[in-house]
Amino acid sequence: MNAMMRVRLKADGRIVEILADGTERALTSASAADAAGVGQTSLGQDGAAPARSGGQGRDAAYAKGIRARAKLTQAEFASRIGVPIETVRNWEQGKRSPRGPARALLKVIDQAPQVAFAVLDTAKKSSL
Repeated sequence: MNAMMRVRLKADGRIVEILADGTERALTSASAADAAGVGQTSLGQDGAAPARSGGQGRDAAYAKGIRARAKLTQAEFASRIGVPIETVRNWEQGKRSPRGPARALLKVIDQAPQVAFAVLDTAKKSSL
């Protein structure tokens, strides 16, 4: 594995690797998992992420599932992604749904958790 893999979340939900020459290579669910050093991701058979629109119950289960697969407590997860613990609780209880950047971050964590947390940890250390 490369020392640092650069990935980008595209508007359509795909994750692509940014190659050294600046071109992009689409990561399949298996290659995203391989690059992150994890097992199979929770993508559907067609390689697409499960539908997240509709119903806060689905959003709550999605957010809780991502955290559970990361094997983190609510407090640990909140700290790792840089949000208040109340935000994670609200997502998981269905009181609020992740929007915009938070939804994108959860999707990246879902598909490539080790890559996402490595980038977040690096960003956190550089801001200190």
